[in-house]
Amino acid sequence: MEKGNLSIHSENILPIIKKWLYSDMDIFVRELVSNGADAITKLKKLADFGETTLDDGEEFFIRVVLDKANKQITIEDNGIGMTADEIKEYINQIAFSGANAFMEKYSEKTDASGEIIGHFGLGFYSAFMVADKVQIDSLSYKKGAEPVWWESDGSIEYSMDEGGKNTRGTKITLFVGESGEEFLEIWKLRSILTKYCGFVPVPVFIDEIKEPEEKSDTDTETETAPPTPVNDTSPLWIKPASECTDEEYKAFYHKVFTDFNEPLFWIHLNMDYPFRLKGILYFPKMKHDLEYIEGQVKLYNNQVFVADNIKEVIPEYLLLLKGVMDCPDLPLNVSRSFLQNDATVKKMSGYISRKVADKLNGLFKKNRDEYNGYWDDIAPFIKYGCIKEREFYDKIKSSVLYKTIGNKHQTLDEFLMDAPIVEEKKNVHYVTNEQLQSQYIQMFKEQNLSAVFLTTNLDTPFVNYLEMYETGVKFTRIDSDITDALKDDDVSQDDTQPEGLEARMREILGNEKLTVRTEPLKSADVSSVLLLSEQSRRMQEMSKMFGGGQLPPGMFEEELTLVLNRNHTLVQKLMGFAENPERAADTELITEHLFDLAMLSHKPLQPDQMTAFIRRSNKILEMAAGA
Repeated sequence: MEKGNLSIHSENILPIIKKWLYSDMDIFVRELVSNGADAITKLKKLADFGETTLDDGEEFFIRVVLDKANKQITIEDNGIGMTADEIKEYINQIAFSGANAFMEKYSEKTDASGEIIGHFGLGFYSAFMVADKVQIDSLSYKKGAEPVWWESDGSIEYSMDEGGKNTRGTKITLFVGESGEEFLEIWKLRSILTKYCGFVPVPVFIDEIKEPEEKSDTDTETETAPPTPVNDTSPLWIKPASECTDEEYKAFYHKVFTDFNEPLFWIHLNMDYPFRLKGILYFPKMKHDLEYIEGQVKLYNNQVFVADNIKEVIPEYLLLLKGVMDCPDLPLNVSRSFLQNDATVKKMSGYISRKVADKLNGLFKKNRDEYNGYWDDIAPFIKYGCIKEREFYDKIKSSVLYKTIGNKHQTLDEFLMDAPIVEEKKNVHYVTNEQLQSQYIQMFKEQNLSAVFLTTNLDTPFVNYLEMYETGVKFTRIDSDITDALKDDDVSQDDTQPEGLEARMREILGNEKLTVRTEPLKSADVSSVLLLSEQSRRMQEMSKMFGGGQLPPGMFEEELTLVLNRNHTLVQKLMGFAENPERAADTELITEHLFDLAMLSHKPLQPDQMTAFIRRSNKILEMAAGA
């Protein structure tokens, strides 16, 4: 028996000894199964190169077996196997990757698509995260090879001897310690295999050794069903898009994401140069508040799951989507869970972003009606993407839609071109609350004017973003001012409001900062409207968004303007009463009611305001009825 010390690369000693190799303990299953898949892939490649021969119809496998009673987990493959010398080189010299030597030897025979093995080196040692002792039994594919046995307790010491394995491949036995006892449950192991190895390109089976039970005389032998692998060795993303049906895309979506809703549409990614990337991105039905949008983009490396939502590879705004991406060329670090932010990764991110923009632009151009139907669901994703990435905005801006109060979906250019008067060709009026701003919407519709709906929290920064890059275009909320198109040209603009009316109304309403003005509006049904300046409102929204309620009270006060419609009978009565001291009570009553009517189209009244409004309404009805 040979005994010795492991040769350890000093820069890796601490992560190994302290078991900080991985952030999640269940990673050991992924690493050991992946190594088994790599060993089988190498054997197949050697057969392709004529270095060895395989039996016709030979079936390859990885088998995970749980022996709970003896606290053991074994992971076995029928791949390339190892000789004693190879164990010394690849196992005893920690952090030396056998993939490097193999790839160098066969580099001339292997093209870019012939991925052989992971570049992870330390994967085997993840076993010591859960095991107090690990054994290797291996038999190489090489003619005349002798089986070899290896054992270590996780220290720098190992034992090595002739083994007893009589079939090609490698079996790793984990003697599970206290830190790994949670993995001595078959359901736990199965869930980990499904998560990390659900698409490994070699069939993976799981079994459990159970203590024998005594048979009764009445027991009869029954034929057992053939074992079923826990994985799908040919996931949809490795197939050419031309060979995939809509039904297959939907079935794969439901299987991977357990989402019973149908995806809106999807993008099949397939690139071989300058890096390899395959995958499918799905556009799910989305809610309008980003806080509640939870996407999930799963990242794989040669069909082995790495992590969800890695923003270094996948642009942040795409994390609102659901999908899978297989990137064999990712520069992973030793933990295989975090990426080095290098040029390759940036190229991948840019490629993915361009493909998404191309897909959306293609839908917009080829099937506008279908694209319009998707808009409410995909708008949050697109707007967020525009804000986060200027290049994405530049590519997609011609396909960004706005839903109008006339129930149309228009691009910004289409909306501005439809403006009925020249002065409005660069101005976009918008609605943030259809219910509260219904009076303004009705006024616009009556004059054949249009406005767009921008009703989500995301729209505030989106509008600010648009105004930076769309030269001359200005967004104005529908209740921030009275556009000239709503004013009556037939009424003289020289008519002035009675002297002292504004001061008297301020006094009645107890608001010294309120601006009051009269305008001849075309809609005679509207008595008064309340305007909040666009700048004032945006400053308030920004203070709420970024100030977190910590800004001094009153720092951004409302700049309110009460507009009275001179074409309305009630306003005309008020203007007549204002200069008559005997009608002071009526002036006060009408002033308060006109203000509350205007406020109701601006925001909900406070409880005490609503109580006063109802009481006043009853009084007005009594006066009208002569009671």
